[in-house]
Amino acid sequence: MAKFGHNLSPELLQAQKRILKEKVISGPEAYHQLVDILHYHEHRYYIDNDPQLSDFEYDTLYKILEKAESDHSDWIRSDSPTQRVASDVSNTLETVAHMVPMLSLDNTYNLEDLQDFDQRVKKLCGLSADTTVEYLVEPKFDGGSVSVLYINDQLVRAATRGDGIRGEDITLNARTIRSLPLSAPFKSLGVQQTELRGEALIRKDVFEEVNQSREEDGLSLLANPRNAATGVLRVKDPSETASRKLDMFIFQWGYAVDAQGNDQLGRFKKQSSHIEALQSLGFKVAIAEKKVCQGIAEVFDFISGWANKRDHFEYELDGMVIKVNDLSMQEICGFTSHHPRWAVAYKFQAKQATSVLLNVEYQVGKIGAITPVAKIEPVQLAGVTVSSISLHNEDFIRSKDIRLGDTVLVERAGDVIPYIVKSFPETRPANTRPIHFPTHCPSCDHKLVREDDEAVWRCPNAHCPAQIVQKLIHHASKDAMDIDGLGASLVERFYQLGMLKTMADFYRLDFEFIATLEGMGKKSADKLRRSIEKAKANPIHRFLHGLCIHHLGKKISKLIAAHVNDIKDLEHWTLDQYRAIKDVGPVVGQNIMDFFSDADNVRMIHDMEALGVNMKQTPEDRPAEAVTDGPFSGQTILFTGTLQTMGRKEAEMLAEKNGAKNLSAVSSHLNILVVGEDAGSKLTKAQKLGTVRILTEDEFLGEIGRKS
Repeated sequence: MAKFGHNLSPELLQAQKRILKEKVISGPEAYHQLVDILHYHEHRYYIDNDPQLSDFEYDTLYKILEKAESDHSDWIRSDSPTQRVASDVSNTLETVAHMVPMLSLDNTYNLEDLQDFDQRVKKLCGLSADTTVEYLVEPKFDGGSVSVLYINDQLVRAATRGDGIRGEDITLNARTIRSLPLSAPFKSLGVQQTELRGEALIRKDVFEEVNQSREEDGLSLLANPRNAATGVLRVKDPSETASRKLDMFIFQWGYAVDAQGNDQLGRFKKQSSHIEALQSLGFKVAIAEKKVCQGIAEVFDFISGWANKRDHFEYELDGMVIKVNDLSMQEICGFTSHHPRWAVAYKFQAKQATSVLLNVEYQVGKIGAITPVAKIEPVQLAGVTVSSISLHNEDFIRSKDIRLGDTVLVERAGDVIPYIVKSFPETRPANTRPIHFPTHCPSCDHKLVREDDEAVWRCPNAHCPAQIVQKLIHHASKDAMDIDGLGASLVERFYQLGMLKTMADFYRLDFEFIATLEGMGKKSADKLRRSIEKAKANPIHRFLHGLCIHHLGKKISKLIAAHVNDIKDLEHWTLDQYRAIKDVGPVVGQNIMDFFSDADNVRMIHDMEALGVNMKQTPEDRPAEAVTDGPFSGQTILFTGTLQTMGRKEAEMLAEKNGAKNLSAVSSHLNILVVGEDAGSKLTKAQKLGTVRILTEDEFLGEIGRKS
């Protein structure tokens, strides 16, 4: 997924608010919207390190999705977040495969949820409801998850969590973390190769020192300790990582084998024993902050105490992790595709503070949506200084009875998104003033309109300068035409210089003039020229999405692109043709028709074609055809261990071409496991299941008719 440089589209934002309010999916179209919404927020959280949704709201949306898919299995998309673990892989570092998957944790926010978790564990393990289960409770550090691999006692690799199966190789950066041993005496336990899970983070006082230094150097301040840690893990210069003075807490022993490949974790009976063994080997663990609890009531008492004292702890915590302590019970509980059933994360409640509403500014989006933004007296919330908060729309302002000059209660729900909870009318000063939502656009002064079924006021003027700029920013963004190096600030600059007026102007920029601009130069201009030339060859689904047509998102753009040979064909399409495509509704169809009925828009598209922009369907636009006659048709497959004749990605592509569906973990749904060298725990688990067909690499190649 490409990096997002803009906000959630207005139509998906509206759908998000509706789904959070109604707590239900109304049909297939709403289901697809929810999948796209969760993809967006996963990307903002895991890749951009710039989340736009609270953990609580994300978890709510995720559970709604799970319920919808449980009720309507025919809706399930292969790219649904429930079908995979969220990804944080970028294109800047080499990716490597984890020895065992790094799964997410399910989340809870209250005692009732913890009690439900406790009852599920007992049910899975065949225990009576009144049985006391022993749990290990430990801090949930707010940093970046890392896997570290040791072979023959030496640290040989470190990787980010990535998509849970593969992560970015950050070995050189991890070696700069002084609390992570470069070697450890694993051989004393008979372990030749092992993979551990840890959390890289920065102490609060060190974070303050880093920000003070950045301020003195004229650099922008880092948002919070989490971003300070996760961002520097993936830089290319290890010295920059070293300057942050990161710590590494190890919290899980995921994989360990002897020289013959035999599992060595069986020596441990308790999760707490894992932690104690890791401490004895010289790793930094939360030994003083953890507790073995007898029953869920004791668990809740312990985490309640931590909720009250976390502000005084030297590291940022966003919750506590509860794990079944008995490892044999963990094995019985097993895993879902998303998380282990034997562990859960309890998230601390949001932090709140009061501030004063100073002013309201109004932002204009790419399709004219007017968003009010509150400017408040700066306030510290969960390590972040908050001074701007979205007020969403006029209805939100009215429902909260918010006025200029009010004291307001501000919350970072889930320690992420700032939110105004309420005003305090009972203590309202006499000089407060009502907020009058504008009747005219703050950019072009055109009269605003509001549709009956929307909460958003919009500027309908297609020539509104603010809208034009936002449309241009979107067209160049990674989510659309992906013009590398042409970010929002540069687009705004070119617009102000008169170089960009329509989307066609991207493809006739004067690069000799750009080279003369302050801060650019010939090298930057040449790089931009190459990016634009590359963008010209994009598949047409990217071009469609880049046109900024209301309700035309990435998914619908791909559906339509699969049905046209040439973009210009849409100039003559009827509403019935759009409605004939599954999941393309009449509203978006009419919006596209309106766009192509505008002579200026049609002229712009013809100009872009004349400038070399691709308008023809490409192979990437066509839907992949299912293989029904391959040797592995209808079967699921998984590769494990080191393959000798090809990489893992090549093997998975070969499997797909021969009809198989790739899985990410061993489960009862797996049909075939292909094993390379050092196959490890996946092979052991598959053998225990007894239903999985196990092939060597040569046997796999033989079945598809290819020689090794």
